[in-house]
Amino acid sequence: MITSYLPILLHDTIALITILNPIAAAGLLVTMVSPPTPAEIYPAAWRATLTVFVASLVTLFTGEFLFKLFGINVYSIKVIGGVILMMIAINMAYGQPSKARHTKEEQEEAEEKEDISIVPLGIPILFGPGVIATIVVLNHNDSAQFGLTVSYTLVTISVLLSTIVVYFTLRYSGIINRALGVTGMKIMTRIMGLVVGAIAAQFLIGGIKGLWG
Repeated sequence: MITSYLPILLHDTIALITILNPIAAAGLLVTMVSPPTPAEIYPAAWRATLTVFVASLVTLFTGEFLFKLFGINVYSIKVIGGVILMMIAINMAYGQPSKARHTKEEQEEAEEKEDISIVPLGIPILFGPGVIATIVVLNHNDSAQFGLTVSYTLVTISVLLSTIVVYFTLRYSGIINRALGVTGMKIMTRIMGLVVGAIAAQFLIGGIKGLWG
C-alpha cells in the first residue's frame, strides 16, 4: 500500500524543489551576505529554510480554505498558478532572474538589510506565489486520488523533504557556487526551468479543463 504512494510523493517533492529553485537562491545568498563566511551563511540558511517550511505548512492547511472564502475554486488557482509558473519557467530557461519572485526594488532593499534570511530570501525569493499555488494544487490533486488525510500527509512529507534540500543547498552555497561557477549555475537553472514549465503546462491544462468541464 505504501509503495503506491511513492510515485506521487516523488512527483510532489520534485515539483516543490524545482519551483523553490534553491540553486538560484544559493547564488543570491552568497551575494547578499557580507562577508559570505560559514558563520554568516549557516544561520541565514537555517532561518530562510524555517521560514519556507512554516509558510508552506500554513499554505497547505489554510490555503484552499482561504481561497474558497473569496469564492475562488481550485481550477482558477490552477490557471493563475500555471501562468505564474510559466513566467518563472521562461525566465529560468533564459537564465534570468524572475520578476514573479522578487523585484529590483526588493533586491536593492535586501542589500541594505543586515538580515536577509526571512525577507527577501525566505519570502518571496524562495517562497513566492508560484509555491503557494503549487502546494494548493498538489494537495487538491492528491486528495482527489487518495483522500484528504493521505493528501495532507503526502504533501507535508514533500514539504519536509524539499525544505531539507533547500537547507543543505543554502548551507553549502559557497561550495556550490565555486564548484558550478556562473555557467554551471545558469545550466542548472535552465534545466529546472524546463521542469517548472512542464508543471505549469499541466496546471494550465487541468485548470482550463476543470473550468470548462
